[in-house]
Amino acid sequence: MAAIHDLLSQVSDEALRARLEQEINKLSKSKKFGLVFEEHIPECTPLYDVEVKRGSTVAKKNGVINDVYEVSKIVEGVAFCVRKRTEEIESIAVDELTSVAQFGNPIFPTLQLIDYVENDPDSDLWHTLIEADNYHALQLLEYLYPQKVDCIYIDPPYNTGARDWKYNNDYVDSTDAYRHSKWLSMMEKRIKIAKKILNPKDSVLIVSIDEKEYLHLGCLLEEMFPEAEIQMVSSVINPKGSARAGRFSRVDEYIFFVFIGKCSVQPSSFDMLRENKKEKREVRWAGLMRNGEGSSRARIPSLFYPIFIDKETGRFHSVGEPLLPDANREEVQFPEGTIAMFPVSGSGQELQWRLYPPSFMNYLDKGYIKFGKRTADGKRSVTYLQSGMIEKINNDQIIVTGKNGEGALELKYVDSQGTKKPATVWNMVSHSASEHGSSFIKQILLGRKFSYPKSLYAVSDTLNFIVRDKPNALIVDFFSGSGTTLHAVNLLNEGDGGNRRCIMITNNEVSTSEAKELSEQGYFPGDIDWEKYGIAKYITWPRTKGSIQGVDINGKALRGKYQIIEKEMSDGFKSNCGFYKLVFLDKNEVALGHSFFELVPILWMKAGAVGKCPQLNGVNIPDMLILPANKYAILVNERKFLEFEEEVNQNQEIDTVYIVTDSEKGYREMISTLNAQNTYQLYRDYLDNFKINIGR
Repeated sequence: MAAIHDLLSQVSDEALRARLEQEINKLSKSKKFGLVFEEHIPECTPLYDVEVKRGSTVAKKNGVINDVYEVSKIVEGVAFCVRKRTEEIESIAVDELTSVAQFGNPIFPTLQLIDYVENDPDSDLWHTLIEADNYHALQLLEYLYPQKVDCIYIDPPYNTGARDWKYNNDYVDSTDAYRHSKWLSMMEKRIKIAKKILNPKDSVLIVSIDEKEYLHLGCLLEEMFPEAEIQMVSSVINPKGSARAGRFSRVDEYIFFVFIGKCSVQPSSFDMLRENKKEKREVRWAGLMRNGEGSSRARIPSLFYPIFIDKETGRFHSVGEPLLPDANREEVQFPEGTIAMFPVSGSGQELQWRLYPPSFMNYLDKGYIKFGKRTADGKRSVTYLQSGMIEKINNDQIIVTGKNGEGALELKYVDSQGTKKPATVWNMVSHSASEHGSSFIKQILLGRKFSYPKSLYAVSDTLNFIVRDKPNALIVDFFSGSGTTLHAVNLLNEGDGGNRRCIMITNNEVSTSEAKELSEQGYFPGDIDWEKYGIAKYITWPRTKGSIQGVDINGKALRGKYQIIEKEMSDGFKSNCGFYKLVFLDKNEVALGHSFFELVPILWMKAGAVGKCPQLNGVNIPDMLILPANKYAILVNERKFLEFEEEVNQNQEIDTVYIVTDSEKGYREMISTLNAQNTYQLYRDYLDNFKINIGR
C-alpha cells in the first residue's frame, strides 16, 4: 500500500486522486490471515567512491536517495540526467551527484583491504570485518559460502521510533505511518539471502529484538522458515530497568533461535535462570619429592640424586647420577656455579624423587616439570604432572594455553558444561549491558560513543549454546554494530582452543548528532572527514583491533580480566582479522580479465580465508598463482596448464583451484586431472552468480 500511495501522490487530477484514494482505503480494510506488510520502493545504497560516468545510476547528494537518475552524458563537469520517475531531463553538476546501487539490480562486488591486525602469525585463522551495506555484503556471501554458514547472530535495529535506523538513507521515526512495514520489508530482504548461506542440515539463525517488533519478527521468521523449529528466550540485560510511564519497567529483551536441521542446544552447568558460580578447577601439579611410609632413600637408592640449579639465575642446570646407598650427599661434586637439591624433608630425612633421572629429563622436555619460587637458601620446589593429568591433556579435558619462561606447560581445564538444559528466561548478572557492554566499550574507545552495546558475556553465552561442539564453526553477523560478536568468538576460542571464524558486516554511517556537526562544518557523506567518523572506521574496527591486541585506541594496556576464562584483557587474543570495504567492479573489465588483482581477496575468502590474504601489487598479471599457505591456486594462462597441474598435484595443501578460461569443455578437461577438492571457472563463475541478482 505504501508504494500505491507514493504513486497516488503523483496523480495531478485532484478528483481522480480522491476517488482512487477512497477505493484504496476500502481495499486496505480487507483482512488476510498471517503477516501482511507493504512492499516498499526498493532500497538504494549511495556509492560515494564509485565514479559518476555516462550510464551511471545516480542521486543528488543532498536529495532523496531513491529519487534516481540515469546519466546520459557529461560535458565539462555537468551531467545531463534523465529522472527515472518522470523521465524529465536535468543538468546537474557531477560533484553534486553520487552513484547509487538499487537493490535487485546486478552488482559485481569485491573487497578492498583497509587495515588488518595480526596477533598470531602462526595461525591460519583470519576473521573478517566488511564495511558495506549488509544487503550487498550478503549477496557477496551467497557467492562465497552457499549453505556453509553454521551460525548467524544478528542484533538488528529495534525500530523504537527514535531515529535508530534508516530506510533508503533516511531515518525512520515514530511519525512514519509505515514504520513497521518498512522495518519488516528491510528485514525480509536480508533474511531471504541469509537463509541461502545457512547450512540446511545443521545451523541456526539468532536474532535479538525488543518489544517494538518481536511479534512481527516472530511471524516473519515462521513464514520464512516453515521447516525450522523456533524458540524465543527472554534475557535480562538491564536489571535497573527502563522506565515506562504508567507501564511495567522493562528489564529484558528477546532472542529468537531458529533451529535448522539437526541443530540443537548444548547442555550447561547451570540453567541461566539462577545465577550459579562455575566451579573453578585448578590443574594439579604434584610434588616431585616422595614422602610418607616407604619413601626413604634406603628403600630405592636410585631415586636419590641431585638436581642442580644455577646459583645466580635459579634456573635448572642439570641432574646428577643417583648416589650409592652409603654415599654422603655433602661430598657430591657440584658443577661450578650451581646449587644441588636433594629430596630431603624439612626435618633432614633423606627421601626419594618420584622420577628416575631419564624420566625426569623426558618430562622436563615435554613441559611436565615446573620449578617453584626460590627460598632463602636459593633452592626451589619441584612439581610434576602425574599420569592422570597427562591423560586428561591427551583426551582434551585439559588444554595447553602456553608455556612459562622455563618451558613448563600452562594448563587449564576445559569448562565443565554439565547436563542442565538452559531455560527460556535468562537472568545472569554478566548479561547486564551497562556493566559488560558500555563500560568495556569506554575502556577501549575512551571518549567515543556507541549506544546500547551488548554485554560481551551475553553474546558469548548465546553463541556457546550452539557452537560449543563446533570448534571450526563459521559465524556471521551482518548487523555487527560495535563488534561484540567477533569479540565473543575470540573469547570462545580462547576458552576451549577452538578455531571458529567470524565475519562481521557493518555500514559506515555516522550518528545523527555527528552528522549535524559535520554538515555544519561543510562536510558531506563520502568526504574523508565525514567517513572517518562512521561506525565501521570509528567504532567497530578500533574495538576489534584493540580487543585483539589488548590495548585502547591510544595503545595503553587494558585493565581487568575476562570473567569466563580468567584472562587478563591486556593479553589480548591470539587472533587475526582483516578489515575490508566492499567495492563494485565493472563487469566488462572483469570479463576481459582486467580485474585480477581486485578479485584476489574474494577468491581468498571463497577458498576458506586460510592464512593471511595475499597482497599482490603489480601491473603484470601472473600466468599462475600457487599459494599453499592459503590452500588455493589460480591458473590465468591456459598454455601453462601442464606446469600448473604438476605444481597443484604436488602440493597436497591446495584444495581449491580457479581456472581462467572461456571454454567450458577446456575447463572440464583441465579439472579432471587435478587433485583439488573445489574448482571454479573464472571469470564465468563470478559473473554468472551476480547476473542472477536481477529480480531478487
